[in-house]
Order: sequence, then structure tokens, then C-alpha cells
Amino acid sequence: MSDCSSSASDEDLDPEIELPDELGGTLTKWTNYIHGWQDRWIVLKGNILSYYRSADEKEFGCRGSICLSKAVITPHEFDECRFDISVNDSIWYLRAEHPLLRQQWIDTIELHKAESGYGSESSLRRHGSLLSLTSAASGLSTTSASSCKKGYSLREKLAEMETFRDILCRQVDTLQKYFDNCADADSKDELHRDKVSEDEEDFPTLRPDGDYLLNNNNSSKEKLFPVDNLKGPLGIDFKGEAITFKATTAGILSTLSHCIDILVKREESWQRRLDKEIEKRKRAEDAYKAALTELKKKPHYGGPDYEEGPNSLINEEEFFDAVEAALDKHDQIEEQSQAERSRASRQISLTPDTCSSISTQKYLTKPRSQTSSLSSVDLISASDDVHRFSAQVEEMVQSHMNYSLQDVGGDANWQLVVEEGDMKVYRREVEENGIVLDPFKATHAVRGVTGHEVCHYFWDTAFRNDWETTVESFQVVETLSDKAVIIHQTHKRVWPASQRDVLYISVIRKILSTNENDPDTWLVCNFSVDHDGYPPSARCIRAKINVAMICQTLISPPEGDKEITRDNILCKITYVANVNPGGWAPASVLRAVAKREYPKFLKRFTSYVQEKTSGEAILF
Repeated sequence: MSDCSSSASDEDLDPEIELPDELGGTLTKWTNYIHGWQDRWIVLKGNILSYYRSADEKEFGCRGSICLSKAVITPHEFDECRFDISVNDSIWYLRAEHPLLRQQWIDTIELHKAESGYGSESSLRRHGSLLSLTSAASGLSTTSASSCKKGYSLREKLAEMETFRDILCRQVDTLQKYFDNCADADSKDELHRDKVSEDEEDFPTLRPDGDYLLNNNNSSKEKLFPVDNLKGPLGIDFKGEAITFKATTAGILSTLSHCIDILVKREESWQRRLDKEIEKRKRAEDAYKAALTELKKKPHYGGPDYEEGPNSLINEEEFFDAVEAALDKHDQIEEQSQAERSRASRQISLTPDTCSSISTQKYLTKPRSQTSSLSSVDLISASDDVHRFSAQVEEMVQSHMNYSLQDVGGDANWQLVVEEGDMKVYRREVEENGIVLDPFKATHAVRGVTGHEVCHYFWDTAFRNDWETTVESFQVVETLSDKAVIIHQTHKRVWPASQRDVLYISVIRKILSTNENDPDTWLVCNFSVDHDGYPPSARCIRAKINVAMICQTLISPPEGDKEITRDNILCKITYVANVNPGGWAPASVLRAVAKREYPKFLKRFTSYVQEKTSGEAILF
């Protein structure tokens, strides 16, 4: 019966689960700190998890695979859509579209892992392991040969007790039969005595049945049984059986005492083992905590957990150092590129254009527009530039003209953070939901260029890569008019900060002065908009911007009838920037980077404009 029940339990513990041969789906996988999260086609076949660039590229082979036999699947503590799969030193960081899909992936992978030959009783039997759930539950350890030797004497004594039990049962049966026969014989004797006549003689009398009657001194009749009857069913050596019974019980008691001694010794041995395991666990936990602390201190970070965010493993000081190092590297690369461009430009001989004559004018008058090698932007009014964003453009332009040109004093709370010659940079500290949204404002005066020229080079995308060093790529998404375009721009990543992109409308506008004593104003306004063709992607964080470059040209009249040259013109620049980074980053890091980068950008751009316009006709 025990064999049958054991077999039945084995069948219950080893159900046949039908699993699909292959499962596939799209997950977002962390690639590296340059490209970040990318969509990948994940395939689960047996206990092998593989990934491809896309489902269409399966025929070209997988880009990586891991065996799930010893894999550890860990749902992320903070990100509800992310889970990590680690095998030794290899870690896959994966993200699903929503938490429910993540849980489905985890359950499916765990099921395939369980069926892969590890972690279940059936798999242990298939691999021929000495350890099984049945033996573990029996209380007798079979995990190693040494444990079997230690448990041999106990099993031997248990077998002896089984033998003693069988002997004792037979002895009890024999003695019980003896006592039953004695009771039956006594009942028959009393029945016979009742039938004997009181008048019979006091000597033995032969009866037909062969029994003898003896008349005793008390005149009572007793029946004498034949000797053959005593040797029949009652012929048991009662004394021998009693001695044997006593010896058997003594053996049982001795064996029980020995078993108890063995169990006590085994308990002491297991207690010592338990104490050692507790001590090992304590040391392992201490080592884990120390390793985790040391890991957080390491200067090299490879996974997405070291990116920016409120749960980043990088502290604020390390974050700042990493950003500072990345920016220094970018500056070094840009300086090398600039030096190469300068050497190339010196090798090319250019014939300067003849400057058009410009009539002498005083500061209060407005010079007429001159022809030049630049593609001159026509003077326009709001009614000449109509498109679906016209209302938003007019609102932004009016806002910048009313507020951006205001003085930085008074109640505006502007703080002067940088002052270099004619350039001054101001900042107003603003935070919203823990995200730094500090507006920046810079004023500058540049000689030899006009406001039209500065705004032209700032707006025209044909010159963008010549002076913009932070942009990785940009594309004109839609041309709304000759003076307004929508641009998608991806910025270079500065690790450990996430990569950013912006989608904005860029408009160039000339604002005619209502006072003839004031100069006209040229303005370029860039502000974020939405476009169906360019939704936010998982690769980049979508930042929001509202930037304006506002320029006015001041002319110092030359002496006599001399023509106006670039030595007579001065461009007054006001640059304002309101940027929402779109995600969390340490406030001190964002403010320090902005304080460093805004002045460098303004100096680099104005130097570029001066270089481009040198020797060119003046474009008012």
C-alpha cells in the first residue's frame, strides 16, 4: 500500500504542463548610456530568452540570449513597468508598456524556468538527485553520504524494534490462548460437579466416558482429567513464555533508550550546524551590505539605475562631478573641431564683396536695407505671416516685448550670476514639483554687427551646426511660412543626465518702433509646441522651452560725409530662456550647469556672427 500511495503522490506532484514552444513580444531594453532604452523583440523558447532588434530581423539571428536555469527575475522597486533578469554578472534591464504586462512576462518566465530542470521535485527526479521532497519530509536526511552514515545506527535500532514487536505480538497471542483455555476448562469442571450425585461412594468410580470421580474428605466430588488432555491445548510452557516475554520487553526498553540517546546526540549535532549556518548568514548579510555600500561609491556606472531621477543611486555630488567631466570633454572636442575649421578657412582665399554705399545717418534715423551675400529677410507685419499657430506666435511676441525688455531691477528678483565685460547674466530661482525652472536673462553689446544679422544667423537652420555645439541632430518638421518653421532637435547626452529633445516653433520677426527716436527691434522667438508626427519617445525626455533673442541696432554717426562702417554700429542683445527639463535632476547641478553654459553659448554665438559678417556688406 505504501508503494502504491507513494507512486500516486509522485504522479500528483509531477503534472504534465503543456507550454507553447515559443513566445514573443516587444519590450523596451536598456542598451547603454548613449542610446538608453530601445524597443527590442523578446523571444522565450524553452528556458532560453533571446532578443532581436525587431520581429522582422529574426532571420538574421539574435543579438543576445541568456539561459533561465539559474536566472534571477527581480521586479523593480520603484518602476512599476520594469523588471531585471540577472545571470551571474550579466543583467538585462527590461520594461513593459504597463504593470500588468510586466507581471505576465515575469509569470511566464518563472514558469519556463521551473520547467527547465531546476526548482521542482519532478526535475530533481529527472536529474537523478539524491534529494527529493518525499525523503525530505520523512525526517531522514539523504542529502549526502556522510549524513547516511550518521543515521545508520538509528535505522538499525528501529529495525530491531520492529523485530521485537513481532516477537512480542506472537508471545501475547500465545499467552492469551493459554488464559482462554484455562477459563474454558474451569467452566466445564463446575458444570460436571453440579451433576454428580451426593450419594456416591467416597472412592473413585469408573464412568462410561472414561473419567474418574474422587470423593474427597469434604464429601465434594472433583473431576480428574486425563493426562492426555493436559498435554493437548493446554500444553504450554507458561514459565518459559513468561521469561521470554520479559526478555522481549527488556530488549524493547533498551532499544528505546538507545534511540533516545542517538536522537539527543543528533539534536546536539544539528543545533551546532544551525548555529554555524546562522553565523554564516549573518556574515553573508554583513558582506552584502558592505558590497552594496561600496557599489554606490564606485565611479563607474553602467545601468539605468544610475541615471538621473529621484531614486538614482548616484548622490548629488557624484552627479555633479560626472556632468562636469562630460561637459569638459565636450568642450575639448569642440575646441579641436574649431581649430580644424580655422585652419581650413585660412587655406581658402575669399574675395570680399564690395560694400554698398550707405548714406550717412544719425543715430535717431533708420538706415535703408542694403544688399548683401545673406538671404535678406523681408520686413513683415503680423498680417503677412498667417498659419495655424499665428495666435500663439503673436501672444509670445507681445509677451517678450512687454516683459523681456524690462529692467532687471525692482521686484523682479533677478540675481546677477555672471558678469564678463559687456555681458551680464541674471537668474531668478523658480521650482515646481521639485523641478528647477529657473528663468535666465542675459544682456550683451556686440560691436560690428546688426540686430538683423544676429537674429538671421540665430534663426536660419542652414547655419545651426556652425555655432550650436550641444545639438546631436535636428530636423525641420514643417515649414509654416517663410518666417516660421517647426523644428525637432535632439541634444547630445551629458551622462548621467538623460538625453533630451525639444519640438518647437521658431519665428523671426521685425518689430517697427512707434517712436522715431528709438531703433527698430529684431526678434527670434522659439517656444515648444506639439506635433502629431513627432510624439515623445522612450529614448529621450521631452523638454519644454520658451526662448527669445531680441536685438536692437545702435549707430554712431561717422564724421562728415564718411560712410557708415561696422566700427559705427553696435548691437544690443537681450537673450531670455525659460527651460523645463522635463524630468528630475539635482537642483544644484542644473543651476551650476546653466550658469556655466549660458555665458559660453552667448560668447560663442556672437563671435561666430562677427566672424561671418566680417568683410560683408552691412545688413540692417
